Amino acid sequence: MAGVAEAFHAHFTDHAYPMHVHDTWTLLIIDEGAVRYDLDRHEHGALRGFVTLLPPQVPHDGQSATPHGFRKRVLYLDDTLLDAALIGRAVDGPEIADPPLRQAVHRLHESLRGPGDELEAESRVALVADRLRRHLLGREPVAAPVRDRRLAHRLRDLLERRLAAGMSLREAAGELHAHPVHLVRAFSTEFGIAPHQYLVTRRVDRARRLLLDGLPAPAVAAATGFYDQSHLTRHFKRVVGTTPARFAGSNGRTADS
Repeated sequence: MAGVAEAFHAHFTDHAYPMHVHDTWTLLIIDEGAVRYDLDRHEHGALRGFVTLLPPQVPHDGQSATPHGFRKRVLYLDDTLLDAALIGRAVDGPEIADPPLRQAVHRLHESLRGPGDELEAESRVALVADRLRRHLLGREPVAAPVRDRRLAHRLRDLLERRLAAGMSLREAAGELHAHPVHLVRAFSTEFGIAPHQYLVTRRVDRARRLLLDGLPAPAVAAATGFYDQSHLTRHFKRVVGTTPARFAGSNGRTADS
């Protein structure tokens, strides 16, 4: 995905990283345990509840701070998301205490788990990168709501036209001549829902009608822009509260009726 070079999940008990460097930004969250590491000859700790951001081309190592090891999730971000001019600021403060940011990183990992949710992943990574930049620059981590009604409605019209085919955030931003973060925030402010959430719920609406018309679930998934039947089922159940098969079998009534 654009901006994310790699996603990596690991559980280590006795592994110790030697001193090394990356050519990407390392965005790290700890789910269990803690990590002790040296960055640019200064000792640090990556703790659960924090977000750790290690800059590119700066030597660091890492090992468990406890005998029980650690569990981590890592995203390697390229320089299209974070500028090299911010490296020094990241060296000075790699640990970020920001629970909403940590939750946003967690949700970004979740959106990367399977194909079909690229618009969600792109939107989440754009907002995470913006929040990281604001921390590094010493600004308020939460930007003021962006109000741009015309742009928001243009994006909604574009999503409606591309409901089945879908589109990336980068494509939408290019077509509408807007920065991706501005685009997501303008849409969310105007409609109270993120662009990817709007796209998914509109696809589910269309899927409901096709299921009631008797179309089988695999064909419905293909016709409504879901990656496959499993992808349709996951989102359909989250929005409607039941599976496509049960919905169709109950003729539109709830699964318990």
